[in-house]
Amino acid sequence: MISRIFVVCVFVGVFSAGSTLSCRWMDHKFRQFSENSLNLLDAMALNSTNTTQDATAPFPHELYSQVSKAAAEDKLIFTVQVLNEVETLFNKNHSLASWEEKTADDFLGVVNRQAEGLLSCIRSHGHKKHNKKLHMSFKRLSHVLDTMGHSAESWELIRKEVKTHLMRADSLISSVLNAN
Repeated sequence: MISRIFVVCVFVGVFSAGSTLSCRWMDHKFRQFSENSLNLLDAMALNSTNTTQDATAPFPHELYSQVSKAAAEDKLIFTVQVLNEVETLFNKNHSLASWEEKTADDFLGVVNRQAEGLLSCIRSHGHKKHNKKLHMSFKRLSHVLDTMGHSAESWELIRKEVKTHLMRADSLISSVLNAN
């Protein structure tokens, strides 16, 4: 009888340790890192110029609406891709941006740590789903940067768009956490 209880306890322990919904990093660290990344983006705005142009790529609201109805692990995979796309975008030449280099480096570090932390919560590491529509949305943002010559104005537009992406990604993860 005791051995059966032990086997059940081990099975429950192993199952819950691998479960997306019981990931310790997500439970304890995600909100802290998310808040930190948004605060760093806001700090970058304090040093930015006022923009006069509104030329930017349309935000993929429909894509986020679709993902909000997906399974928890799919939300995590999507959010990791958002974070990776943000990191790729911010690794472009931002020498003309008006923010301090250290702030941008700190922001990239936090975004990278968020992606790594969430990735550790995904069970199917080998099977990465890549959302092509999300990737194309970030390609359009990259095109805006290129078209506007990586100017301070273009980076301010990108900063605002990235903030919206990060806020929506935060909502996705919050919905996973609240489902517990």
